[in-house]
Amino acid sequence: MHQGNQSISKFFLLGLTVGSEQQKLIFMLFLCMYLVTMVGNLLIILAIINDAHLHSPMYFFLANLSFNDICFTTTTIPKMLADIPSQRPTISFAGCLTQMYFFMLLVDLDNFLLAAMAYDRYVAICHPLHYAALLSPKRCALLVVTPWVISNLVSILHLSLLSLLTICDQRKIPHFFCDLEPIVRFACSDTQINDLTILVVGGAVIFIPFTFIIVSYAIICCTVLGVTSAKGKWRTFSTCGSHLSAVALFYGSIVGVYFLPSSAYSAERDKVAAIIYTIVTPMMNPFIYSLRNKDMKGALRRLFSKKTFFWRWLALP
Repeated sequence: MHQGNQSISKFFLLGLTVGSEQQKLIFMLFLCMYLVTMVGNLLIILAIINDAHLHSPMYFFLANLSFNDICFTTTTIPKMLADIPSQRPTISFAGCLTQMYFFMLLVDLDNFLLAAMAYDRYVAICHPLHYAALLSPKRCALLVVTPWVISNLVSILHLSLLSLLTICDQRKIPHFFCDLEPIVRFACSDTQINDLTILVVGGAVIFIPFTFIIVSYAIICCTVLGVTSAKGKWRTFSTCGSHLSAVALFYGSIVGVYFLPSSAYSAERDKVAAIIYTIVTPMMNPFIYSLRNKDMKGALRRLFSKKTFFWRWLALP
């Protein structure tokens, strides 16, 4: 990726440039959101590891989603917090590529993990007698490792094509992190291959898991409607409803950023949508998956009781 005949050394990030009177407020707001995200997702992981009752495929995928959300927010938020007090926030060329690589990798992983969780619910509700066979530990590991490989390949493909472009004089990114779409818009050279790759490959990575999730839950709904027990229906819809809430929040903001027509492009709209799926969604996931889940709430209570006992033991003379 070059600027004319010269190599690019840095970009300017203009996404969250605010007045000095607002800096402290914005900084504290996003710092609190980041800490809530980190603590919430870490507690989910610790509760699942600590409680033998949660050593099942459903919670295995949830623990991986929480770990992915921790990495996902760490890719963008610490840099954004460091840039808020700066009048001209910058990021190096190498730093920009690194951030883009991990950002695309972790976004794609979120898609596949949400699909894996939908598959888990589909098998548990529609084929309960085959649950242990269809979601054996080996298959669960495969459902996590395969997305890692695919997401890595997709990220490398996008960055390889990006490196072939010639960038115009514009190096001001109207965003708070390095994202593929704004940088492709800076190109003076032909971006047809890049645009096609974003549409076809990016679209496949987003919409294939999304379609799978929708179909899975449509079949689940048809199966549950045939259940005579009102209590059974409520419990199933409660569990699936929390998952669908996370899916709607995540995919709604993703589509708003990457798949609306170019004529509808708005930098401000993109910033809001990006804040939703990079900060709000990872922060909300621990609440969505724990507040309506009795097993998870019980595991968290047992985790806190153990920690309380441990600190009391340390405090003994």
